[in-house]
Amino acid sequence: MSKRKPPESTVCDDRATAYARAVVAGELIAGPQVRNACERHLRDMEHGPERGLLWDLEAANHAIGFFEDVLRLNGGRFEGEPFHLLPWQAFVVGSLFGWKAEDGWRRFRVAYIETAKGSGKSPLAAGVGLYGLAADGEERAEVYAAATKKDQAQILFRDAVAMVDQSPLLATRIVKSGAAGKEYNLAFHKTSSFFRTVAADDGQSGPRPHVALLDEIHEHKTPLVVEMMRAGTKSREQALIFMITNSGTDRLSVCWDYHDYAVKVANGGLEDDSFFGFVCCLDETDDPFEGEECWYKANPSLAYGIPGLKYLREQVTQARGMPSKEATVKRLNFCMWVQADNPAISRDAWLATQDKEFDLDTLRGRRCYAGLDLSSTQDLTALVLLFEPVEDDSVWRMVPWFWLPEEGLPRKAEKDRVPYVLWQERGYLHTTPGRAINKRHVLHQLSEIAAMYDLQGIGYDRWRIEDLTALIDEEGVSLPPLISCGQGFQTMAPAVDEFERRLVNTEMRHTGHPVLTWCAANAVYQEDPAGNRKVDKRKSTGRVDGIVAAVMATSLTLGELDDDGGEPDFIIL
Repeated sequence: MSKRKPPESTVCDDRATAYARAVVAGELIAGPQVRNACERHLRDMEHGPERGLLWDLEAANHAIGFFEDVLRLNGGRFEGEPFHLLPWQAFVVGSLFGWKAEDGWRRFRVAYIETAKGSGKSPLAAGVGLYGLAADGEERAEVYAAATKKDQAQILFRDAVAMVDQSPLLATRIVKSGAAGKEYNLAFHKTSSFFRTVAADDGQSGPRPHVALLDEIHEHKTPLVVEMMRAGTKSREQALIFMITNSGTDRLSVCWDYHDYAVKVANGGLEDDSFFGFVCCLDETDDPFEGEECWYKANPSLAYGIPGLKYLREQVTQARGMPSKEATVKRLNFCMWVQADNPAISRDAWLATQDKEFDLDTLRGRRCYAGLDLSSTQDLTALVLLFEPVEDDSVWRMVPWFWLPEEGLPRKAEKDRVPYVLWQERGYLHTTPGRAINKRHVLHQLSEIAAMYDLQGIGYDRWRIEDLTALIDEEGVSLPPLISCGQGFQTMAPAVDEFERRLVNTEMRHTGHPVLTWCAANAVYQEDPAGNRKVDKRKSTGRVDGIVAAVMATSLTLGELDDDGGEPDFIIL
């Protein structure tokens, strides 16, 4: 088993390199991307000079020494304590300030740090900002704590202010502006430099940061703040954009873009000598709910009591009993990019009802009900059949079909970051000719499916069915009754409740179909003041059409309902 703390033999003057060697040797537990980052460091120690890169140990130790000799921590049991960098923090600080480029200036201009909550990212960032302000020798340095909102930027800035107050050296050299608790500027008059906040809602233009600290990148809805800071560095020879974050949920966000870029740079897929990434994550085979050993990969400070095993155990226990908390715990505590903040379907419940070995041929001729979520143009079309329990198989069986337009599928897969092409190749996803969903193609496949089973009815969303019903008349296709399922809270809530009840009580089974599983992971419920729930496509991250179709199929098994307007819910065509 890997040791949790570095052995004494790794302690040396070059702490950044010592950390890299310990990780690569397996003496320290670390995730795959941190291992890659450490291997990159060691490769560059050997081959970097060929590209003009220089490892300046004196500069690395100067920055590390500033943290440990000058800075003091604040808050709780750390109040007033010297800022002794943990091994991973020494690796980050040493790398950022120790590597030099061919021109003699610092190599790294952008840094992306992603670790679990409570690892010590914020004080690390505040320390980097104070180093840029008072110890970097930069005249008229501009240091910013930047965010989309002023309040968010103020959080990191307050850490920096508290560290100044705690430091005997800085307290006499850095001038604060603003009343106690409401400081808005730190000034280092020796070099005419300042440290302050900036936010997208300030309307400020023209910042020229020497150091820009960007907190909680996963909360940034747009790349505006990042790009604003990066654009201002063009006149600075060794500016640094320092981003810190937890993992996020949106894979179409600026945070995921930098996460993905950091991963590719670390693993050698891309070469960018100006970019530094430290991305904590688990290996693919790790399950944080099944074993604690992998927790150290996402929590690089855990071996030193931060945030603490007791806290993480409490989080995992609560997540096991509260499905709505599972995704948040995974994201914040174990650096897992989840599909939704509050999933409608818990991972445990979904896995518990998976039956990959079931023979689907035994369903031929068995009574079933269908839900059809028909897309308008280029989105996913989903059909889900629910088969009634029978004497020798006393559970509901859920079987899905999915369609996307054939043209541009690889491009859509790259844009959505979803393996559509692989799913198509393996038969999990069907394609229709052209750039938009070909409803005639779907109709004929639907007719073939209906002929295989004892299909009692097809539930649909009334707002997307007109073209299909026209085609039914035009093609002369015979189908079971089409039944309109209202999408309001009152009409969908009973079906949602029954779908969830069957799943939680393992009265329903699915085959582990990857597209349906993806939809299940994405699904989020919306709730009205009366407690009625429905699947919310707007709040969900990624497609949820398969679950919407399954809920509509469930509604057909419940009998007649009333929708929001009081009219009959089932309109049979």
